[in-house]
Amino acid sequence: MANQEKKLKLYSYWRSSCSFRIRIALNLKGFFFLFIFLFFFPSGFFLIIFCFLLPGLEYQYIPVNLAKGEQFSPEFQKLNPIGYVPVLVDGDIVISDSFAIFMYLEEKYPQHPLLPSDLQKKALNIQAANIVCSSIQPFQNLATLKYIAEKVGPDETTPWAKLHIEKGFEALEKLLMDQAGRYATGDEVYMADLFLAPQIHAAINRFTVDMAKFPLLARLNEAYSEIPQFQNAMPENQPDTPSA
Repeated sequence: MANQEKKLKLYSYWRSSCSFRIRIALNLKGFFFLFIFLFFFPSGFFLIIFCFLLPGLEYQYIPVNLAKGEQFSPEFQKLNPIGYVPVLVDGDIVISDSFAIFMYLEEKYPQHPLLPSDLQKKALNIQAANIVCSSIQPFQNLATLKYIAEKVGPDETTPWAKLHIEKGFEALEKLLMDQAGRYATGDEVYMADLFLAPQIHAAINRFTVDMAKFPLLARLNEAYSEIPQFQNAMPENQPDTPSA
């Protein structure tokens, strides 16, 4: 019981791209163990290195059904008065907003850094993440789409979302064109990738965005599909994912 109380708690919704980002971060924040053995022989010596990566941070998944309005319950409003997911609870500490949660995890669990030490590359990651969470995602969230459906018409929700997604994707293609390697800002997974992967997934699966227009982002999406920590965090793999 004591261990259960100390475990991180993530209030999440299966389809929330903001929650998706944090699920990836929690999965990636594993612990590295490095063992070095030095063997001496008359002819010289041999150095053998073993590196182990344990699974990501353990956390309790607490579903919040946004479609049923559970985010407006008095219990959840105490955690986040604005009624959004995700919310991370770490003992007495309660953090809402995926950007804030990401920075908290990065500071508290420095193993497997998700922000590079290089200042310019760090700024690039934050800039790309901000394009997603400030200039794309707010225009496609459930509350916004519901408002558009009520005030304009239900047939206008997808065109509205696609307009803002494609505008953001055009900016990201230009921003990352000369910076990307295997991943968004080089050959290591960093913050930008954690924000891009859920947004690309939503663009394809919820809003039928044609990714042929965005070849760099399409290539990155293929790379993300090969990372187990990303796949484990996918909406279709969550405890509250509706059965088919």
